[in-house]
Amino acid sequence: MSDPYLEDAGDRLIVWNGNAHMRGALSPELYAVITEAFAKAQEPRIRAVVLTSTGGFFCAGGNLNVLIARRDMAEDARRDKIDELHDLIRLIRSSPVPVICAVKGGAAGAGASIALACDMIVAEEGAKFTASYVNAGLVPDGGLTAHLARMVPRQLAMEMCVLAQPVTAERMQALGVVSQLCAADDVVPQALAIVDRIAKGPRVAQGRIREMVARAYDQDEAAQLDMERDGMAWAAGADEAAEGIAAFLEKRAPEFGT
Repeated sequence: MSDPYLEDAGDRLIVWNGNAHMRGALSPELYAVITEAFAKAQEPRIRAVVLTSTGGFFCAGGNLNVLIARRDMAEDARRDKIDELHDLIRLIRSSPVPVICAVKGGAAGAGASIALACDMIVAEEGAKFTASYVNAGLVPDGGLTAHLARMVPRQLAMEMCVLAQPVTAERMQALGVVSQLCAADDVVPQALAIVDRIAKGPRVAQGRIREMVARAYDQDEAAQLDMERDGMAWAAGADEAAEGIAAFLEKRAPEFGT
């Protein structure tokens, strides 16, 4: 068994989920590594975070043996445990930099919740996204229903959650949920190639754009227009815009730095 670990690659952070013999099931160690990653993501040098696995499956979700033990806990205590997962989802969603999930094999249960919380997904051809809670008499958590409602038709969300029907990465790509499909060995390199593109862009503006897109699903058009107005008014006076506009007019590549 290999423990999850954080790879600090200078301008990017890679969370490697271990526990391969359990198909990357959730663990306290994984929670700690993800928390560490998003604490470091606040540093100006970091341009993106990649979530992936050391084994052939991204994350199988919760360990059923752990869930069995929770039966004897008070309901409030069980809520606290679930909020530990939800805190990770909140960290991903509030990241100051883009988050890319590199999915090998598949993502199930809370593993699917984590993958769908990310900004972009690179997936292995034939990988499957599964929400099989119902087979164990459970219901989704980790924001899974919220993410599915924003990404796929209601009928497909029902198939996934009520029938526990796996959905292939190919179908998810057709729906626009998966950004890229590739062979297993290319999943992480392709995710890192996306980071290379991100790293050439304006970090602060990218962070503002992430926030604007996220808010667009939760607020009405009038509020979104106000947010875009305020964001553009700020951006037009920022150093990143000065460099970006100058580079465009001078027909050269911009140098945004950090």
